[in-house]
Amino acid sequence: MPSRTRALAVVAAALLCLTAAIGALALTTPGAPAAADRAPRPTDTDLRSLHAAGVDGGNVTVGVVGVTGFDTDHPTFADQVVDARAFGDGATVSNGGRNRHGTATAAVLSRTAPGAELYLATFDETRDFRHAVTWLVTSDVDVIVAPVSFYGTPGDGSAAVARLGEWARRQGVVFVAPTGNLARGHWHGRYDDVENGTLRFGETTRNYVAGRGSRTQIWLSWDRAHANESYTAELYRAEGNESRLVARSQPYRADDVPNARINARLEGGTYYVAVRGPENATGAHLRLASPTHRFQRAKPESSLAAPATGRGVVGVGAYDPRDGGIEPFSSRGPTFDGRLGVDLVAPARHEIRGYDEPLVGSSAATPYVGGVAALVLDSRPGLAPDRVEHRLERTAVDVGPNGTDTVAGHGVVAPRRAVGRPTNATG
Repeated sequence: MPSRTRALAVVAAALLCLTAAIGALALTTPGAPAAADRAPRPTDTDLRSLHAAGVDGGNVTVGVVGVTGFDTDHPTFADQVVDARAFGDGATVSNGGRNRHGTATAAVLSRTAPGAELYLATFDETRDFRHAVTWLVTSDVDVIVAPVSFYGTPGDGSAAVARLGEWARRQGVVFVAPTGNLARGHWHGRYDDVENGTLRFGETTRNYVAGRGSRTQIWLSWDRAHANESYTAELYRAEGNESRLVARSQPYRADDVPNARINARLEGGTYYVAVRGPENATGAHLRLASPTHRFQRAKPESSLAAPATGRGVVGVGAYDPRDGGIEPFSSRGPTFDGRLGVDLVAPARHEIRGYDEPLVGSSAATPYVGGVAALVLDSRPGLAPDRVEHRLERTAVDVGPNGTDTVAGHGVVAPRRAVGRPTNATG
């Protein structure tokens, strides 16, 4: 894994984020091998009954595109893999064995749709993501599962990676992506309340960060209308009555939007972020996002990550079936241009054969929804992507406030309700 494009950072609440230079995966990485799968999850009964009835995705092809690579010999899905390719300088499918996240997401997909044929693609940078998705579309897959999140991008679907998901949808492919894990590590607002060239977060210019990770990543982005202006995020360590500058954001020019990021190692203590810009208010819309730490002054609303912000992309949030609620880290809608953003939520904690630690996060929920989409297509061949999404949403079980909302979307996906009575059923 090239060090110039990847960095490891630990997320609070035991979430581990493996980040690419262009963005970051919403994930928890499995640990050392274990002997067998753990106890069945609460949602397994629905799936087993569908599989027993012959609805297993057997007539459907699904592409998975991830940044960590895949173990194509993993026993859960090895016999389903039709093709696997790597996109990027020096990229390999196996990624030198550091492929736990990709392997785990493919395993969740396989257990949901064990008859589906799989195409696996791994990538390094933004242009490689485009090449990977293009390859999957030209390979005529029916569903694309993209368990990745790109930070430092606009929340209105205008980022290149979000538009790519929209393009795949227009080619007849159901495109499924995680909403992200940013609910507690996100802030957005206008550069209006300014004190000597420093943004005020209410009554203070400090936005404290919290978490147990030894490394932090913080993205600052702003709207294209103010692309010619310069804004900087600075990370400080508070030491008594003094503050020491730890890191200053650097522009990240590989994206198609104005942004900058901080990658820094933390040594314990108290830290905060300050945002600096022009001396006077500009009205620029700013966005702070950290996939590794929480903000004291967080704004969970509109914390969605691309490509889930794209129009026509099925955005999947994280649901905890143990208490019947949305995971506190799961990103919320709406998009900055007023769309729902969160379409569905799904179980976000999955035990994986061969690993001690479960896969946790919105990217764990995403392959589950992608697998259910494959089951729907298996039972209703030729159903258009918008009709697949509509069926998933219409049959979902409401788990938020009454009706559709920007936290849980249309509700938690319900496999048996979504499939219903297959149109190709007999008897």
